[in-house]
Amino acid sequence: MSSVFLSGDPQADALLAEDRFALLIGMLLDQQVTMESAFAGPAKLAERLGRLDVDEIAEMNPDDFLDAFAASPAVHRFPKSMAARVQKLAAAIVDDYDGQPEAIWTRDDPSGAEVLKRLKKLPGFGDQKAKIFLALLGKQFGLKAEGWREAAGDYGAEGSRRSIADVVDDFTLQEVREFKKQQKAAAKAAKAAKK
Repeated sequence: MSSVFLSGDPQADALLAEDRFALLIGMLLDQQVTMESAFAGPAKLAERLGRLDVDEIAEMNPDDFLDAFAASPAVHRFPKSMAARVQKLAAAIVDDYDGQPEAIWTRDDPSGAEVLKRLKKLPGFGDQKAKIFLALLGKQFGLKAEGWREAAGDYGAEGSRRSIADVVDDFTLQEVREFKKQQKAAAKAAKAAKK
């Protein structure tokens, strides 16, 4: 993987392209902020901590980690809860995968369904987030796990513009934004119709 377009910032994207822990953190942060802001977060953390080391982050004093996370500009609009989640994610990777994030999708040559199951066990990764991350691995990071598209559901569909997994440039970013806007409008209309 030579380059990605996830944060819109070349340095942040370079980190995401080479560091799977950074990629997982970006996905974890992708809620209640823009996709670009979420995926720029790992680079901010790396800059403040000197590097992104899964063992160091897992072991770090939570108050010190929160200080780095909350420094202006904050890594996320909810620094306290998201800093705690990132540390829990790091601890899970250390405990369950010997500090090797890519083992989540490579250890024992797992199927797409197994990778999805492993992702859903990670702190902060619900069903939807796990499916989007699985689609991101398959579409942009060369994941070859059998059945990954099916396991990712609609997010795995070829040519879709549903999530960060489909963002490869500014044009596709706008297409995904438009899709999300339509989904929100449809959900709002459905809610109003029930009243």
